[in-house]
Amino acid sequence: MRIRIVDAFTDRPFSGNPAGVLLLDSADSFPEDDWLRKVAAEVNLSETAFAHPLPAGGEADWALRWFTPTTEVDMCGHATLATAHVLHATGAATGPVRFATRSGVLGAAAGADGGITMDFPTSPLTPVPAPDGLAEALGAEVVAVHDTAAHIGDLVVELRDEAAVRGLAPDHAALRALSTRGVIATALAADPAAGYDFVSRGFFPAVGIDEDPVTGSAHTALAPYWSARLGRDELTGFQGGARTGLVRTRLRGDRTLLTGHAVTVIEGELRA
Repeated sequence: MRIRIVDAFTDRPFSGNPAGVLLLDSADSFPEDDWLRKVAAEVNLSETAFAHPLPAGGEADWALRWFTPTTEVDMCGHATLATAHVLHATGAATGPVRFATRSGVLGAAAGADGGITMDFPTSPLTPVPAPDGLAEALGAEVVAVHDTAAHIGDLVVELRDEAAVRGLAPDHAALRALSTRGVIATALAADPAAGYDFVSRGFFPAVGIDEDPVTGSAHTALAPYWSARLGRDELTGFQGGARTGLVRTRLRGDRTLLTGHAVTVIEGELRA
């Protein structure tokens, strides 16, 4: 089987968020979960995507699952983008692709500019008090906190400004106990003329990822959060610390469209 590493939400190698992608031949089922976990641990990226084709005529074209090095997750944007990129690059798909996932059917369609637009469920946001120890774990003043839907399981934490988000050096061990999946720190862009409207960084020590460079699924919560604030349905988010990327968002009620580019950087043979 061919295995690939794809940098997602970027148009150049060694940027964005890398994901492993493994296309399986079987149209019947996935291999045993233990094998999937071992492959994801061997790849050792924030997520590895596993996909197999489905019989024609159903509600989806491919079955898709995502694993961190330690666990399976309900939703992953950048690994979905990476999978759609591989399907189109290899000719396995020539038009829109529908993925059957633990979060329902997710769509992905390639645009004329090479970008891929994904159709994800919008995450509801619930204002909550800041958990005890959150500001100390982040090392920054907390402005507001919102909880997200169960399939995401993140806390969206607004900070004072872009500089506060970029300067974070959090206590990952302390963050581990504060959310189901992760903590998304965010703020308005200091200069919207820079090409993005808001910034974020994502920390997921609870699922074995200290920091995820560009988290597509988090933008299903960030899009409605900042769209309500800015009064626009189309925004661009900038995410990352050492590695960065851009996510274009379009809010469509209970669905959020996420657009980004991707590039394959490694392709090899899985021999295990």
